[in-house]
Amino acid sequence: MIFTTYEFLLLYLPLTFIGYFILNKCNFYGISKIWLITASFIFYAQGSPDFFPYFLASVIGNFVVGSALSDLKENDKLQRKLLLLIGILANVFLLGYYKYMDFFIENVNALAGTDFTLKHIVLPIGISFFTFQLIAFLVDSARGETKGYNIMDYLLFITFFPQLIVGPIVHHKEMVHQFENKDNLVINYDNIAKGLFIFSIGCAKKMLFADPLTTDAQAFYANVHSNMPLLNAWFHSLEYTLSYYFDLSGYADMAIGMGWMFNIRIPQNFNSPYKAKDFQEYWKRWHMTLSKFLGDYIFRNVFRKNVKWRNYYIATMVTFFVSGFWHGSGWTFVLWGIINGLLVCVAAYRNRKNMKTPYVAGVAVTFFFVILTRVLFVSNTFSTAWNVITSMFHFSSLFGTGEMSFINQITSFVVNNQRMGLLSVLALAICWFTPNTREITDKYKPDAATLVYGAVLLTICILKMDRVVQFLYFQF
Repeated sequence: MIFTTYEFLLLYLPLTFIGYFILNKCNFYGISKIWLITASFIFYAQGSPDFFPYFLASVIGNFVVGSALSDLKENDKLQRKLLLLIGILANVFLLGYYKYMDFFIENVNALAGTDFTLKHIVLPIGISFFTFQLIAFLVDSARGETKGYNIMDYLLFITFFPQLIVGPIVHHKEMVHQFENKDNLVINYDNIAKGLFIFSIGCAKKMLFADPLTTDAQAFYANVHSNMPLLNAWFHSLEYTLSYYFDLSGYADMAIGMGWMFNIRIPQNFNSPYKAKDFQEYWKRWHMTLSKFLGDYIFRNVFRKNVKWRNYYIATMVTFFVSGFWHGSGWTFVLWGIINGLLVCVAAYRNRKNMKTPYVAGVAVTFFFVILTRVLFVSNTFSTAWNVITSMFHFSSLFGTGEMSFINQITSFVVNNQRMGLLSVLALAICWFTPNTREITDKYKPDAATLVYGAVLLTICILKMDRVVQFLYFQF
């Protein structure tokens, strides 16, 4: 079950919403929490039914370990470290088995010349995201920051269905108190209107932009070979660059919108990342909740001021190595993370030395490298990435003769890519020249104009829901 289906939008969401607020209206606050938790479990089970028992066991197991960590006395340092290590390793093992087992077997076979059979394990949806939240919960429990949470508070924080599968990644400090606030337990029609408006924007991002751009780019990348037309290599890589933004930010907008409907504020996840003038700024704008978690739980545990071998650059590279490995089970992802780390280090060095770049030039150069790194991210193998990147810089292919002349190539490219070209130009214009969802939300007023705008977007999307396209980050 995903957000952009009739089943979710016309059945699951209304029933969950109505049941939750009716129970609150009748002062059945405990039962209303159980209703929302149960609905969230059902939501997850619809997407990964085979994995659901393990998901449930993992969620409960982490609460038991977290509670034990919170109950330890101040001087029980050894027990705390040991229990925390066991909890983290259990989470990493579960993630590793489902996400990295075939990757591990492939590398063992390559290095040792063995012939172990790949398991072809189906990746459970959302496992990378909720594992992050579970590990963070254990770390904070060891720090004594989760005392007083009962199992209802914990389950609502972990399983709240809008953010359960692809984020935004939430922190217990941001969420638990909101479910306890009495003002949030009654229907707020202004919040419903705002939530539907934000949801409609996210739905339009996903269905009107991300889906067609992804489909066209995937068709190109499925048939990659050497010496492809330069224009095609650049164009379809640009499509993927745009589709990933509209897909993931669209999901985040829908999650944030549904949060507003339930009077729960889910943190923003994107802040116009393609307006960034360097990679340090880019990663402050892209998938911000993931960047925050990596900063809080990886970077800050490596970085030590005035310690040379644990300085900013080392901590940054370690953080991006983890980020690359977290994103996918392949060396292409690891290299993607390393390259992004290097680009962030370069930007940090330039900023520290106060080396200025004109804003427009900075945005253009940053976006150029975003496209190049996206090639590595979406390629299944290094050979695929190499073929695409070398084709992108095969300038001599532009200067043929006859049917392969520069003018004929341009004409053929434009004729064959009219619809997707116009869509890409519109997508770029939205990324660079329009306010983002956060800015729109801050200025939101529940008037006739916003009502009509949201209703039109949502109606168009509903009419297109006969064809379901999975969110790109479901594979992570």
